[in-house]
Amino acid sequence: MSRHRARGFTLVEVIIVMVITGILAGMVAVFLRTPVQNYVDTAARVDMTDVADLALRRMTRELRLALPNSVLISADRHTLQFLLTSTGGRYIDIADAPPATLLPLDFSPAASLQFDIAGAAPTGRMAIVPGNWITVFNIGTAPADARTFGNAARVTAVNGTRVTLATNPFAAQSPPMQSPTSRFQVVTGTVTYVCAPSATGGTLTRNFTNQIIGLNGLGAPPYGAAARLANFVAACDFDSTVLANTNAALVSVSLTLARTNGETISLVRQVHLDNTP
Repeated sequence: MSRHRARGFTLVEVIIVMVITGILAGMVAVFLRTPVQNYVDTAARVDMTDVADLALRRMTRELRLALPNSVLISADRHTLQFLLTSTGGRYIDIADAPPATLLPLDFSPAASLQFDIAGAAPTGRMAIVPGNWITVFNIGTAPADARTFGNAARVTAVNGTRVTLATNPFAAQSPPMQSPTSRFQVVTGTVTYVCAPSATGGTLTRNFTNQIIGLNGLGAPPYGAAARLANFVAACDFDSTVLANTNAALVSVSLTLARTNGETISLVRQVHLDNTP
């Protein structure tokens, strides 16, 4: 009967295996490091691009709803402010000699606080509600400047097509500034975008108030309820150019995001605004 001796690994064999495994692991790590790092960097860029793109889309979408001639930009180009509209319509004009059942928007000294909308009243998200502002022919200078309240009246009640106002500034205008097409626009409040760039992680915030902020609004924070749109803001720039011989403006918005690992992305958007009051 043969006898078999049990054998295990010697210490030398274990050490040799560990050395070989370490060498192989090091070689694999060298080959995998670059693809893994590329993946991490790409994911970071995609994330920053999504954040910046979403923020700029939000800004450009709201800028298209800005009341004509209401955009203000700070001297350092880091603050953008405008009056946000929700809808508009046409008012009954006293010059049309309407029947007694329809009330015109009166620009005479004997003005009332009510007027009727021509046609159906806006509904749904565009419905006029108490607290909104009725603005007429906003050219951005007195007496037709909503920021000086020369042509902006607060809505206190809406009953069908009849709108009741808290005051009637239109009757106090000198000279009267009626809309040539009897148009009005509804302002819901003031939007202010504030960019605070920083190499260590700046921010972009959207601020909103249902009040109309006056002409000195850019220098008088807070601007209302704030919501952060982006972090890691390294640079930003807001600019507005009034196009010659047109009732239009071109607003540009640029945003640069940067992470601590050195990844940066920059996006630019331009918005054409119709400033026809």
